Amino acid sequence: MSTYAKRERLLLADLLETEGPDAPTLCEGWQTRDLAAHVVVRERRPDAAGGLLIKQLGPRLDRVMAEFADKPYEELIQLIRTGPPRFSPFSLKQVDEASNTVEFYVHTEDVRRARPDWTPRELDPVFQDALWSRLERTARLTGRGAATGLVLRRPDGQTAVAHRGTPVVTVTGEPSELLLFVYGRQEVADVELEGDKDAIAKLHESKQLGI
Repeated sequence: MSTYAKRERLLLADLLETEGPDAPTLCEGWQTRDLAAHVVVRERRPDAAGGLLIKQLGPRLDRVMAEFADKPYEELIQLIRTGPPRFSPFSLKQVDEASNTVEFYVHTEDVRRARPDWTPRELDPVFQDALWSRLERTARLTGRGAATGLVLRRPDGQTAVAHRGTPVVTVTGEPSELLLFVYGRQEVADVELEGDKDAIAKLHESKQLGI
């Protein structure tokens, strides 16, 4: 059975192929070519991908990213579509599912929602539950940079605390939209915010949401 990560991978590859190398994305300073290079480097160059989390390794990551971005765009798309090499931890189904389901979902929306005429995808309830499960596990990590207390709430009332503090802002939406919000895509996430007006404004301006 195909995993969610595999499904989202193929959706992302198809979308990047359709949009071409110079389309906009929600990732600041990146066009689709840059996003494609990021996905490939993350999976295939662990020696450089550490720069995503460790500031001191950033220059090396930038150099390797530039090298991959210079490759033929069609080659980048094929590398995404075929997945990581066997020596990569991402080649293990469990690791791929745990690490890439959200990664590929968010990056697919980075391309889709950069269009002026985008519309939300209709996601099945089982996939929404899978996204909520991942959101619950990572809420504290993604919300650690919030400028206020932050509670995430599904329409059915389930909640996850992303950041402790006062005043508290409660963000309500489907798990897919809450993920986009806490990954720094506040402006395009279809959510409702409840709380003090100034606190909501502060939260919208938070630049440190996400991993």
